[in-house]
Amino acid sequence: MTEILTSTAVKTDILSVDRVVEHPAWAELKGAVEAIRPWQSADGSIDLTAEGAPPGDDVRARVETVIAAVERLSPLLPHDAAYHTALVADLRRWADTGFGVPDFLDSLLAFQPAAERADGRQHLVLFPMYTQNGNPDRNFEAVVLRMVWPEWLAELERTRYDNPLFLGITFEDFTAGYDTNSAVLFPETIAVREAPERFTWGGIFCDREAARFRRITEAAVETLRLDLPADIADMIGDQERCQQAFVLWDMVHDRTHSHGDLPFDPFMIKQRQPFWMYGLEELRCDLTAFKEAVKLEADGYAQARDVQFAVLFDRMFRFPITGERVRNYDGLGGQLLFSYLHKHDVVRWTDNTLHIDWERAPQVTNQLCGEIEKLYRDGIDRPKLVHWFAAYDLVSTYLAPHPGSVWAKGPDALDLALPPRKLVDDVLPDEFPLSMFYEALAKKLRGVVASTKGITAADMERVAA
Repeated sequence: MTEILTSTAVKTDILSVDRVVEHPAWAELKGAVEAIRPWQSADGSIDLTAEGAPPGDDVRARVETVIAAVERLSPLLPHDAAYHTALVADLRRWADTGFGVPDFLDSLLAFQPAAERADGRQHLVLFPMYTQNGNPDRNFEAVVLRMVWPEWLAELERTRYDNPLFLGITFEDFTAGYDTNSAVLFPETIAVREAPERFTWGGIFCDREAARFRRITEAAVETLRLDLPADIADMIGDQERCQQAFVLWDMVHDRTHSHGDLPFDPFMIKQRQPFWMYGLEELRCDLTAFKEAVKLEADGYAQARDVQFAVLFDRMFRFPITGERVRNYDGLGGQLLFSYLHKHDVVRWTDNTLHIDWERAPQVTNQLCGEIEKLYRDGIDRPKLVHWFAAYDLVSTYLAPHPGSVWAKGPDALDLALPPRKLVDDVLPDEFPLSMFYEALAKKLRGVVASTKGITAADMERVAA
Protein backbone atom coordinates (compact mmCIF):
# COMPACT_ATOMS: atom_id res chain seq x y z
CA MET A 1 0.00 0.00 0.00
CA THR A 2 1.56 3.29 -1.06
CA GLU A 3 1.61 5.90 1.67
CA ILE A 4 -0.16 9.14 0.73
CA LEU A 5 1.85 12.35 0.98
CA THR A 6 0.07 15.17 2.74
CA SER A 7 0.56 18.91 2.29
CA THR A 8 2.43 18.87 5.60
CA ALA A 9 4.79 16.30 4.17
CA VAL A 10 5.58 18.51 1.17
CA LYS A 11 6.33 21.49 3.43
CA THR A 12 8.79 19.41 5.43
CA ASP A 13 10.98 18.54 2.45
CA ILE A 14 9.37 15.23 1.47
CA LEU A 15 9.81 14.64 -2.24
CA SER A 16 7.26 12.93 -4.47
CA VAL A 17 8.42 9.44 -3.64
CA ASP A 18 6.54 6.54 -2.14
CA ARG A 19 9.64 4.70 -0.92
CA VAL A 20 11.50 5.99 2.11
CA VAL A 21 14.79 4.74 0.70
CA GLU A 22 14.41 6.98 -2.36
CA HIS A 23 14.45 10.15 -0.22
CA PRO A 24 17.92 11.71 0.17
CA ALA A 25 17.43 11.89 3.94
CA TRP A 26 17.59 8.10 4.13
CA ALA A 27 21.09 8.04 2.65
CA GLU A 28 22.14 10.71 5.15
CA LEU A 29 20.66 8.78 8.05
CA LYS A 30 22.22 5.51 6.95
CA GLY A 31 25.63 7.12 6.47
CA ALA A 32 25.56 8.71 9.92
CA VAL A 33 24.54 5.43 11.58
CA GLU A 34 27.31 3.56 9.77
CA ALA A 35 29.78 6.16 11.09
CA ILE A 36 28.54 5.77 14.69
CA ARG A 37 28.49 1.94 14.77
CA PRO A 38 32.29 1.36 14.77
CA TRP A 39 32.67 3.78 17.68
CA GLN A 40 30.32 1.77 19.89
CA SER A 41 31.30 -0.85 22.44
CA ALA A 42 29.49 -4.18 22.70
CA ASP A 43 26.94 -2.66 25.10
CA GLY A 44 26.24 0.24 22.73
CA SER A 45 28.12 2.91 24.65
CA ILE A 46 30.96 5.06 23.29
CA ASP A 47 34.02 5.53 25.51
CA LEU A 48 35.25 8.98 24.59
CA THR A 49 38.36 8.49 26.77
CA ALA A 50 39.56 5.34 24.99
CA GLU A 51 42.59 5.43 22.72
CA GLY A 52 41.55 6.36 19.22
CA ALA A 53 38.08 7.48 20.36
CA PRO A 54 36.39 10.18 18.28
CA PRO A 55 35.90 13.68 19.71
CA GLY A 56 32.56 14.04 21.46
CA ASP A 57 31.58 16.85 19.08
CA ASP A 58 32.02 14.50 16.11
CA VAL A 59 29.72 11.89 17.66
CA ARG A 60 27.14 14.52 18.52
CA ALA A 61 27.24 15.86 14.97
CA ARG A 62 26.47 12.39 13.62
CA VAL A 63 23.61 11.98 16.08
CA GLU A 64 22.20 15.34 15.01
CA THR A 65 22.38 14.20 11.39
CA VAL A 66 20.37 11.10 12.31
CA ILE A 67 17.81 13.20 14.19
CA ALA A 68 17.41 15.65 11.32
CA ALA A 69 16.94 12.79 8.86
CA VAL A 70 14.32 11.09 11.04
CA GLU A 71 12.41 14.37 11.29
CA ARG A 72 12.53 14.85 7.52
CA LEU A 73 11.36 11.30 6.81
CA SER A 74 8.73 10.96 9.53
CA PRO A 75 5.94 12.79 7.66
CA LEU A 76 6.18 10.10 4.99
CA LEU A 77 5.24 7.59 7.72
CA PRO A 78 2.43 9.22 9.74
CA HIS A 79 1.53 5.89 11.41
CA ASP A 80 4.95 5.99 13.15
CA ALA A 81 4.81 9.63 14.26
CA ALA A 82 4.69 8.85 18.00
CA TYR A 83 7.59 6.41 17.67
CA HIS A 84 9.74 8.85 15.76
CA THR A 85 9.07 11.58 18.33
CA ALA A 86 10.15 9.22 21.12
CA LEU A 87 13.13 8.08 19.04
CA VAL A 88 14.40 11.64 18.65
CA ALA A 89 14.05 12.15 22.42
CA ASP A 90 15.96 8.93 23.16
CA LEU A 91 18.74 9.91 20.75
CA ARG A 92 19.09 13.35 22.31
CA ARG A 93 19.13 11.93 25.82
CA TRP A 94 21.84 9.46 24.81
CA ALA A 95 23.96 12.30 23.47
CA ASP A 96 23.26 14.64 26.41
CA THR A 97 24.28 11.99 28.95
CA GLY A 98 27.65 11.32 27.36
CA PHE A 99 26.91 8.38 25.02
CA GLY A 100 26.71 5.76 27.77
CA VAL A 101 24.85 2.47 27.59
CA PRO A 102 21.82 3.40 25.47
CA ASP A 103 18.29 3.13 26.84
CA PHE A 104 15.62 3.20 24.16
CA LEU A 105 12.72 1.82 26.18
CA ASP A 106 10.54 4.87 25.55
CA SER A 107 10.84 4.61 21.78
CA LEU A 108 10.44 0.83 21.92
CA LEU A 109 7.15 1.23 23.78
CA ALA A 110 6.02 3.84 21.25
CA PHE A 111 6.71 1.57 18.28
CA GLN A 112 3.51 -0.42 17.72
CA PRO A 113 3.60 -1.83 14.15
CA ALA A 114 1.26 -4.75 14.95
CA ALA A 115 -1.51 -2.43 16.10
CA GLU A 116 -2.54 -1.83 12.50
CA ARG A 117 -1.07 -4.27 10.01
CA ALA A 118 -1.52 -3.12 6.41
CA ASP A 119 -0.08 -4.81 3.34
CA GLY A 120 2.76 -2.75 1.86
CA ARG A 121 3.03 -0.31 4.76
CA GLN A 122 6.54 1.00 5.32
CA HIS A 123 8.34 1.52 8.63
CA LEU A 124 11.62 3.30 9.36
CA VAL A 125 13.15 1.56 12.37
CA LEU A 126 16.22 2.68 14.31
CA PHE A 127 17.42 1.13 17.57
CA PRO A 128 20.61 0.14 19.40
CA MET A 129 20.29 -3.62 19.11
CA TYR A 130 21.95 -6.90 18.29
CA THR A 131 20.81 -8.87 15.28
CA GLN A 132 20.18 -12.59 15.74
CA ASN A 133 22.49 -14.66 13.55
CA GLY A 134 24.22 -11.39 12.75
CA ASN A 135 25.96 -8.84 14.95
CA PRO A 136 26.03 -9.87 18.65
CA ASP A 137 26.70 -6.30 19.86
CA ARG A 138 24.09 -3.67 20.59
CA ASN A 139 25.12 -1.22 17.89
CA PHE A 140 22.73 1.16 16.20
CA GLU A 141 20.89 -0.39 13.28
CA ALA A 142 18.60 1.36 10.84
CA VAL A 143 16.25 -0.58 8.61
CA VAL A 144 13.43 0.39 6.28
CA LEU A 145 10.94 -2.44 5.97
CA ARG A 146 7.63 -3.12 4.32
CA MET A 147 4.74 -5.13 5.75
CA VAL A 148 3.52 -8.31 4.06
CA TRP A 149 -0.10 -8.70 5.10
CA PRO A 150 -2.30 -9.78 2.18
CA GLU A 151 -6.00 -10.19 2.84
CA TRP A 152 -5.93 -13.99 2.61
CA LEU A 153 -3.29 -14.09 5.38
CA ALA A 154 -5.15 -11.54 7.50
CA GLU A 155 -8.28 -13.68 7.18
CA LEU A 156 -6.42 -16.81 8.32
CA GLU A 157 -5.02 -14.93 11.29
CA ARG A 158 -8.49 -13.68 12.22
CA THR A 159 -10.26 -17.01 11.83
CA ARG A 160 -7.78 -19.87 12.38
CA TYR A 161 -4.30 -18.84 13.53
CA ASP A 162 -4.63 -15.96 15.96
CA ASN A 163 -1.26 -14.25 16.20
CA PRO A 164 -1.81 -10.55 16.90
CA LEU A 165 1.89 -9.79 17.45
CA PHE A 166 3.22 -11.31 14.23
CA LEU A 167 4.71 -9.17 11.47
CA GLY A 168 5.53 -10.52 8.04
CA ILE A 169 8.08 -8.05 6.64
CA THR A 170 10.50 -7.46 3.78
CA PHE A 171 13.67 -5.39 3.54
CA GLU A 172 13.82 -2.09 1.72
CA ASP A 173 17.32 -1.21 2.98
CA PHE A 174 19.44 -1.68 6.11
CA THR A 175 22.70 -0.96 7.90
CA ALA A 176 25.60 -3.36 8.38
CA GLY A 177 24.14 -5.47 11.19
CA TYR A 178 21.59 -6.81 8.71
CA ASP A 179 24.15 -7.48 5.99
CA THR A 180 24.38 -10.85 7.71
CA ASN A 181 22.31 -14.01 8.15
CA SER A 182 19.79 -12.26 10.39
CA ALA A 183 16.19 -12.51 9.16
CA VAL A 184 14.29 -11.25 12.21
CA LEU A 185 13.43 -8.01 13.97
CA PHE A 186 12.67 -8.79 17.61
CA PRO A 187 12.07 -6.26 20.41
CA GLU A 188 14.00 -8.29 22.98
CA THR A 189 17.25 -7.51 21.11
CA ILE A 190 16.96 -3.75 21.78
CA ALA A 191 18.97 -1.94 24.48
CA VAL A 192 16.60 -0.81 27.26
CA ARG A 193 16.88 -0.04 30.98
CA GLU A 194 14.39 -2.78 31.80
CA ALA A 195 12.41 -5.31 29.84
CA PRO A 196 8.80 -4.23 29.22
CA GLU A 197 6.05 -6.24 30.88
CA ARG A 198 5.17 -7.73 27.51
CA PHE A 199 6.36 -7.44 23.94
CA THR A 200 3.79 -6.34 21.39
CA TRP A 201 5.33 -7.37 18.07
CA GLY A 202 7.88 -9.59 16.37
CA GLY A 203 8.94 -9.47 12.74
CA ILE A 204 10.39 -12.05 10.33
CA PHE A 205 11.83 -11.05 6.95
CA CYS A 206 10.14 -13.46 4.56
CA ASP A 207 12.02 -12.04 1.57
CA ARG A 208 15.41 -13.05 2.97
CA GLU A 209 14.08 -16.44 4.02
CA ALA A 210 12.63 -16.99 0.55
CA ALA A 211 15.77 -15.83 -1.26
CA ARG A 212 18.19 -18.06 0.63
CA PHE A 213 15.73 -20.96 0.42
CA ARG A 214 15.60 -20.59 -3.34
CA ARG A 215 19.36 -20.32 -3.82
CA ILE A 216 20.26 -23.27 -1.59
CA THR A 217 17.37 -25.44 -2.76
CA GLU A 218 18.22 -24.87 -6.42
CA ALA A 219 21.82 -25.90 -5.75
CA ALA A 220 20.79 -28.93 -3.67
CA VAL A 221 18.30 -30.12 -6.29
CA GLU A 222 20.97 -29.88 -8.99
CA THR A 223 23.65 -31.55 -6.85
CA LEU A 224 21.37 -34.38 -5.73
CA ARG A 225 19.74 -34.72 -9.17
CA LEU A 226 16.31 -34.57 -7.56
CA ASP A 227 13.40 -34.75 -10.00
CA LEU A 228 10.88 -32.12 -8.87
CA PRO A 229 7.16 -31.92 -9.62
CA ALA A 230 6.62 -29.17 -12.18
CA ASP A 231 4.60 -26.92 -9.88
CA ILE A 232 7.25 -27.07 -7.15
CA ALA A 233 10.01 -26.31 -9.65
CA ASP A 234 7.96 -23.27 -10.68
CA MET A 235 7.56 -22.22 -7.03
CA ILE A 236 11.31 -22.35 -6.36
CA GLY A 237 11.83 -20.07 -9.36
CA ASP A 238 9.28 -17.50 -8.11
CA GLN A 239 10.42 -15.10 -5.35
CA GLU A 240 6.96 -13.67 -4.66
CA ARG A 241 5.40 -17.11 -4.42
CA CYS A 242 8.10 -18.25 -1.99
CA GLN A 243 7.60 -15.15 0.14
CA GLN A 244 3.89 -15.93 0.40
CA ALA A 245 4.75 -19.46 1.51
CA PHE A 246 7.22 -18.29 4.13
CA VAL A 247 4.97 -15.64 5.65
CA LEU A 248 2.26 -18.28 6.18
CA TRP A 249 4.80 -20.79 7.53
CA ASP A 250 6.24 -18.16 9.90
CA MET A 251 2.84 -17.07 11.23
CA VAL A 252 1.79 -20.62 12.13
CA HIS A 253 5.25 -21.55 13.44
CA ASP A 254 5.40 -18.47 15.67
CA ARG A 255 2.07 -19.12 17.38
CA THR A 256 2.83 -22.82 17.88
CA HIS A 257 5.45 -21.96 20.53
CA SER A 258 2.56 -21.20 22.91
CA HIS A 259 0.07 -23.83 21.71
CA GLY A 260 -0.18 -27.55 22.37
CA ASP A 261 0.77 -29.82 25.28
CA LEU A 262 3.76 -27.93 26.66
CA PRO A 263 5.73 -29.53 29.49
CA PHE A 264 8.02 -26.47 29.74
CA ASP A 265 8.22 -22.80 28.85
CA PRO A 266 7.95 -23.05 25.06
CA PHE A 267 10.55 -20.37 24.44
CA MET A 268 12.77 -21.78 27.21
CA ILE A 269 13.58 -18.26 28.39
CA LYS A 270 16.30 -18.21 31.07
CA GLN A 271 16.39 -22.00 31.07
CA ARG A 272 19.45 -24.15 30.51
CA GLN A 273 18.57 -27.27 28.61
CA PRO A 274 20.36 -29.64 26.22
CA PHE A 275 20.31 -28.23 22.71
CA TRP A 276 18.27 -31.15 21.37
CA MET A 277 15.35 -29.79 23.40
CA TYR A 278 15.55 -26.54 21.45
CA GLY A 279 15.89 -28.54 18.23
CA LEU A 280 12.75 -30.55 18.95
CA GLU A 281 10.80 -27.40 19.85
CA GLU A 282 11.71 -25.63 16.61
CA LEU A 283 11.03 -28.77 14.59
CA ARG A 284 7.67 -29.24 16.36
CA CYS A 285 6.66 -25.73 15.31
CA ASP A 286 7.76 -26.30 11.72
CA LEU A 287 6.00 -29.65 11.48
CA THR A 288 2.86 -28.13 12.94
CA ALA A 289 2.99 -25.54 10.15
CA PHE A 290 3.43 -28.44 7.71
CA LYS A 291 0.45 -30.29 9.18
CA GLU A 292 -1.73 -27.19 9.01
CA ALA A 293 -0.60 -26.61 5.42
CA VAL A 294 -1.87 -30.07 4.49
CA LYS A 295 -5.28 -29.08 5.88
CA LEU A 296 -5.19 -25.69 4.16
CA GLU A 297 -4.35 -27.29 0.82
CA ALA A 298 -7.48 -29.43 1.17
CA ASP A 299 -9.40 -26.21 1.85
CA GLY A 300 -8.19 -24.68 -1.39
CA TYR A 301 -5.38 -22.35 -0.27
CA ALA A 302 -2.84 -22.23 -3.11
CA GLN A 303 -0.02 -21.18 -0.77
CA ALA A 304 -0.42 -24.28 1.42
CA ARG A 305 1.23 -26.79 -0.93
CA ASP A 306 4.16 -24.39 -1.29
CA VAL A 307 4.51 -24.26 2.51
CA GLN A 308 4.84 -28.04 2.68
CA PHE A 309 7.73 -28.12 0.23
CA ALA A 310 9.34 -25.04 1.77
CA VAL A 311 9.39 -26.82 5.14
CA LEU A 312 10.70 -30.07 3.68
CA PHE A 313 13.43 -28.57 1.53
CA ASP A 314 14.60 -25.83 3.91
CA ARG A 315 14.76 -28.31 6.78
CA MET A 316 16.47 -31.06 4.78
CA PHE A 317 18.79 -29.04 2.54
CA ARG A 318 19.67 -25.77 4.32
CA PHE A 319 19.39 -26.29 8.07
CA PRO A 320 21.81 -29.23 8.54
CA ILE A 321 24.66 -27.63 6.59
CA THR A 322 24.28 -24.03 7.80
CA GLY A 323 26.16 -22.61 10.77
CA GLU A 324 28.76 -24.01 13.13
CA ARG A 325 28.52 -27.55 14.48
CA VAL A 326 28.25 -26.27 18.06
CA ARG A 327 24.85 -26.85 19.69
CA ASN A 328 23.30 -26.35 16.27
CA TYR A 329 19.71 -27.12 17.23
CA ASP A 330 18.19 -26.09 13.90
CA GLY A 331 20.68 -28.31 12.10
CA LEU A 332 19.72 -31.15 14.43
CA GLY A 333 16.05 -30.77 13.52
CA GLY A 334 16.85 -30.91 9.81
CA GLN A 335 18.97 -34.02 10.24
CA LEU A 336 16.18 -35.66 12.23
CA LEU A 337 13.55 -34.95 9.58
CA PHE A 338 15.73 -36.34 6.78
CA SER A 339 16.66 -39.46 8.74
CA TYR A 340 13.04 -40.10 9.74
CA LEU A 341 11.88 -39.86 6.12
CA HIS A 342 14.81 -42.01 4.99
CA LYS A 343 14.14 -44.75 7.53
CA HIS A 344 10.48 -44.77 6.47
CA ASP A 345 11.48 -45.05 2.80
CA VAL A 346 10.10 -41.66 1.79
CA VAL A 347 13.52 -40.42 0.70
CA ARG A 348 16.06 -42.71 -0.94
CA TRP A 349 19.67 -42.02 -1.88
CA THR A 350 20.44 -44.43 -4.70
CA ASP A 351 22.92 -44.18 -7.58
CA ASN A 352 24.00 -40.74 -6.29
CA THR A 353 20.46 -39.49 -6.86
CA LEU A 354 17.89 -38.41 -4.29
CA HIS A 355 14.38 -39.79 -4.77
CA ILE A 356 11.33 -38.63 -2.83
CA ASP A 357 8.00 -40.42 -2.59
CA TRP A 358 5.88 -37.31 -3.06
CA GLU A 359 2.61 -39.08 -2.23
CA ARG A 360 3.77 -40.49 1.12
CA ALA A 361 5.81 -37.46 2.22
CA PRO A 362 2.90 -35.58 3.87
CA GLN A 363 1.67 -38.64 5.77
CA VAL A 364 5.10 -39.62 7.14
CA THR A 365 6.09 -36.03 7.96
CA ASN A 366 2.88 -35.68 9.97
CA GLN A 367 3.76 -38.98 11.65
CA LEU A 368 7.02 -37.48 12.97
CA CYS A 369 5.05 -34.48 14.18
CA GLY A 370 2.82 -36.90 16.07
CA GLU A 371 5.80 -38.57 17.75
CA ILE A 372 7.12 -35.22 18.99
CA GLU A 373 3.65 -34.20 20.18
CA LYS A 374 3.40 -37.47 22.13
CA LEU A 375 6.79 -36.77 23.71
CA TYR A 376 5.48 -33.40 24.88
CA ARG A 377 2.18 -34.80 26.11
CA ASP A 378 3.91 -37.54 28.10
CA GLY A 379 6.48 -35.04 29.36
CA ILE A 380 3.87 -33.24 31.43
CA ASP A 381 3.96 -36.19 33.86
CA ARG A 382 7.76 -36.57 33.93
CA PRO A 383 10.53 -34.97 35.98
CA LYS A 384 12.71 -32.69 33.89
CA LEU A 385 15.69 -35.01 33.64
CA VAL A 386 13.53 -38.01 32.71
CA HIS A 387 11.94 -35.88 29.99
CA TRP A 388 15.36 -34.92 28.65
CA PHE A 389 16.34 -38.57 28.42
CA ALA A 390 13.06 -39.44 26.69
CA ALA A 391 13.78 -36.72 24.13
CA TYR A 392 17.33 -38.05 23.71
CA ASP A 393 15.93 -41.52 23.07
CA LEU A 394 13.63 -40.14 20.37
CA VAL A 395 16.44 -38.29 18.60
CA SER A 396 18.98 -41.11 18.95
CA THR A 397 16.51 -43.58 17.45
CA TYR A 398 17.13 -41.83 14.12
CA LEU A 399 20.46 -40.03 14.57
CA ALA A 400 23.68 -41.67 15.74
CA PRO A 401 25.20 -39.91 18.79
CA HIS A 402 28.88 -39.05 18.91
CA PRO A 403 30.93 -42.14 19.92
CA GLY A 404 32.33 -40.20 22.88
CA SER A 405 28.95 -39.10 24.21
CA VAL A 406 28.34 -39.52 27.95
CA TRP A 407 24.61 -38.99 27.52
CA ALA A 408 24.44 -41.85 25.02
CA LYS A 409 25.64 -44.21 27.75
CA GLY A 410 22.52 -43.51 29.78
CA PRO A 411 21.76 -42.19 33.29
CA ASP A 412 24.36 -44.41 34.98
CA ALA A 413 27.16 -42.51 33.21
CA LEU A 414 26.07 -39.14 34.66
CA ASP A 415 26.42 -37.72 38.16
CA LEU A 416 22.72 -37.59 39.01
CA ALA A 417 23.49 -35.88 42.33
CA LEU A 418 23.96 -32.70 40.29
CA PRO A 419 20.99 -30.53 39.32
CA PRO A 420 19.80 -31.08 35.72
CA ARG A 421 21.19 -27.76 34.49
CA LYS A 422 24.69 -28.87 35.53
CA LEU A 423 24.38 -32.08 33.53
CA VAL A 424 24.10 -29.95 30.40
CA ASP A 425 27.88 -29.50 30.71
CA ASP A 426 28.25 -33.17 29.77
CA VAL A 427 26.53 -32.61 26.41
CA LEU A 428 29.07 -32.52 23.59
CA PRO A 429 29.11 -29.41 21.37
CA ASP A 430 28.27 -31.68 18.44
CA GLU A 431 26.33 -34.44 20.20
CA PHE A 432 24.82 -35.70 16.93
CA PRO A 433 27.42 -35.26 14.15
CA LEU A 434 26.51 -34.99 10.50
CA SER A 435 26.00 -38.23 8.58
CA MET A 436 28.28 -39.03 5.67
CA PHE A 437 25.49 -37.91 3.33
CA TYR A 438 25.41 -34.45 4.90
CA GLU A 439 29.18 -34.17 5.20
CA ALA A 440 29.42 -34.67 1.44
CA LEU A 441 26.53 -32.29 0.73
CA ALA A 442 28.02 -29.61 3.00
CA LYS A 443 31.30 -29.68 1.08
CA LYS A 444 29.54 -29.26 -2.24
CA LEU A 445 27.22 -26.47 -1.11
CA ARG A 446 29.54 -24.57 1.26
CA GLY A 447 30.05 -21.73 -1.19
CA VAL A 448 26.34 -21.48 -1.98
CA VAL A 449 25.45 -21.27 1.71
CA ALA A 450 28.09 -18.56 2.25
CA SER A 451 26.69 -16.57 -0.68
CA THR A 452 23.34 -16.15 1.09
CA LYS A 453 24.80 -13.86 3.76
CA GLY A 454 22.88 -10.59 3.55
CA ILE A 455 20.80 -11.84 0.62
CA THR A 456 17.61 -10.04 -0.40
CA ALA A 457 14.98 -10.43 -3.08
CA ALA A 458 16.78 -7.79 -5.11
CA ASP A 459 19.87 -10.02 -5.22
CA MET A 460 17.80 -12.82 -6.73
CA GLU A 461 16.36 -10.43 -9.29
CA ARG A 462 19.84 -9.31 -10.33
CA VAL A 463 20.96 -12.90 -10.80
CA ALA A 464 17.85 -13.66 -12.88
CA ALA A 465 18.49 -10.60 -15.05
